[in-house]
Amino acid sequence: MRLARLGGLVSAIALAATMTACGSSQKTVDVQPSAGAEGGNAGALIGVTMPTKSSERWIHDGDNVKAQLEKLGYKVDLQYAENDIPTQANQIENQITKGAKLLIIASIDGTAITSQLQQAADNKIPVIAYDRLIRNSPNVDYYATFDNFKVGVQQASSLLAGLGVDKGEKGPFNVELFGGSPDDNNATFFWNGAMSILQPKIDDGTLVVKSGQTDFKTAAILRWDPATAQKRMEDIITKTYTGDTKVDGVLSPYDGLSIGILSALKSSGYGTGSQKYPVVTGQDAELASVKSIVADEQYSTIFKDTRTLAETTVKMADAVLKGGKPEVNNTKDYDNGNKVVPSFLLDPVIVDKSNYKDVIIGANYYTEDQLK
Repeated sequence: MRLARLGGLVSAIALAATMTACGSSQKTVDVQPSAGAEGGNAGALIGVTMPTKSSERWIHDGDNVKAQLEKLGYKVDLQYAENDIPTQANQIENQITKGAKLLIIASIDGTAITSQLQQAADNKIPVIAYDRLIRNSPNVDYYATFDNFKVGVQQASSLLAGLGVDKGEKGPFNVELFGGSPDDNNATFFWNGAMSILQPKIDDGTLVVKSGQTDFKTAAILRWDPATAQKRMEDIITKTYTGDTKVDGVLSPYDGLSIGILSALKSSGYGTGSQKYPVVTGQDAELASVKSIVADEQYSTIFKDTRTLAETTVKMADAVLKGGKPEVNNTKDYDNGNKVVPSFLLDPVIVDKSNYKDVIIGANYYTEDQLK
């Protein structure tokens, strides 16, 4: 992909210049102590709950949020629920019992913790939804995330670029579609963003979904599970791609799914001899996927610098605990079914083999040695 198509690249490089330089990857952004460590909330306990440690991105998220809050003088109770909803609900209840003054929650199921949020509200504990919108509750005060519709647009645009559609290739190209977890509100935004680009190409015959599986419900992968994605891809190949019919591209919304999809494709002979891998997208710039991009396997990913997301969330928390109002830049799009949650959206960036050095290494997210 040409750099000119990477609309967010320049801003990503500019962002990288502001971040902590040198040293190992996944550094936290340096947050200076502020008034958050003073006054009535000096040393306040903040509860942070993340979905799982099975995805490296959530480990980095949790570590970054915790480190930056501690630099401001707060105490932090960081918990991971291993994608188990009752566990996360219990963790939140325990944090409330321990006297947390604010909760930062990356929910597993955005609809499953309404009673815990009511308990928080009853105790006048503000709640910040982290990356995943918490739904069906009035007790969500703020939301920090990336522009998730744009993520889907970028994934679809990258898929078309990899197929050469932007250069005039007419197809038809055989593609398959994967969606994220149906209980994650972000997955719907990713899907809708992607389909805003892909549906016209499906309608005009440029793209053909040979399996016929074009609805989100069928394409969705519960809990973003790579093994489930691998099994679905294997089943699609077995049932649909016989003889000389080949897969040309796969819309994948997350790197973990992409690795599972690529495993299924490899087992069917793709990536060997003259049968190249299809164009496979992704998201989160996980280390395994960036390595896969460098190795000409996965085609692209979406870089969402979670260090910046952590920094934004910590600033929100600090402002709230100081009695102020945090900065937001979206007050209309994130309706959780009960209220529109004031949000701060960050910009994602397409990454492929042509620009990973500038975007990923340039931002000190990974080192060159880590990508070998």
